[in-house]
Amino acid sequence: MSQAMLHMYISFAGMILMFVSAALALFSRTKLKGIIQKIVLSISFMCLMVSGIIVFYIVIGGPTSTFE
Repeated sequence: MSQAMLHMYISFAGMILMFVSAALALFSRTKLKGIIQKIVLSISFMCLMVSGIIVFYIVIGGPTSTFE
């Protein structure tokens, strides 16, 4: 597998984590109360942080070569 394909799959994982984070935040704010809400919001925040780190890694890594 080329480096470009690996970066593409890693960026897909980052995007999926962003969607999971948004869904968990919406679910937590509308359906949950108390300590469970805080736990789910914390998980949502951690997903958002990990996805941000992934996006930062991909962007700072720069373009990859298309030739092998």
